[in-house]
Amino acid sequence: MNQKRNMLLDTSIPFDYAQLMEHLYFLESRYPFLELSYLGTSVLDRAIPQIKLGCGRRKLLYVGTHHAMEWITSALLSRFLGEFCHTVERDGYVGHLHCKSIFNTHTIYIIPMLNPDGTEYQIHGIREENPLYERLLEINGGSHDFSRWQANARGVDLNHNYDAGFEKYTEPEAPGAPSPTRYSGSAPESEPEVRLLCNFIRYHEDLLGVMTLHTQGREIFFGKEGMRPKKSEQIAARLSRMTGYALNPPVGSASFGGLSDWCTEKMNLPSFTLECGKGNNPLPFTSLSHIYAEIREALFTFPILL
Repeated sequence: MNQKRNMLLDTSIPFDYAQLMEHLYFLESRYPFLELSYLGTSVLDRAIPQIKLGCGRRKLLYVGTHHAMEWITSALLSRFLGEFCHTVERDGYVGHLHCKSIFNTHTIYIIPMLNPDGTEYQIHGIREENPLYERLLEINGGSHDFSRWQANARGVDLNHNYDAGFEKYTEPEAPGAPSPTRYSGSAPESEPEVRLLCNFIRYHEDLLGVMTLHTQGREIFFGKEGMRPKKSEQIAARLSRMTGYALNPPVGSASFGGLSDWCTEKMNLPSFTLECGKGNNPLPFTSLSHIYAEIREALFTFPILL
């Protein structure tokens, strides 16, 4: 992998778990100030990477790929990570932002791919050696085509597995059993990926904000009215102006069980969901540069908005 790959990524191949880890290992070797560790392991024992950038007291978190078809969000965060490191190393600026100053005053945590198992299903399908093989085929209607898979390894939609309106969500239209999408699980935080992330946020009680990336819609959600922490509306308005994304209240199934809902309702923590790009999931990987250009200013500016 060369320096160009560091910045641009190779959009001719899917950004699967192997590509993510190759990129992170390269960045770790290239930039000694980047700290790569692991949140824990997924259902199928894949290590979920987390990155720490910076040494300041003001802490924040970025999260990508709750949904398997939205793996382009991992690539977006990886590109941001590469550009941030490159700019810090050369003591440069992104717009008016001096990245080394942000590095010195903030600690940025990035979890680029919360759902590595589901991502592997969506891109590569399932193999017979998978211990859940027969059950997964049943969940997927007997089909070996997993290209529409959104859930984790055992058919739980991670972004409906948080303790935020969980009981209400399970009532109306959601599937009542494991499914390629929208099944919320047997209980809040039943899935190790969600439980690990929630514990990370509980432990880092001094976090100032969370940004989670999803795809399609070019919208920003930031919690239900009346439950938002102070400054949330002001920050969301700034993010909207930077991206051109609309501010919309969550409706229907998007109103329950998500990370931003849990952060705002249970932790009183400003949290923002960016629905990046527009079109049918999975968005084409060739749209990476266009989508990154839309959200780049928001990614770099988010730390100083909190």
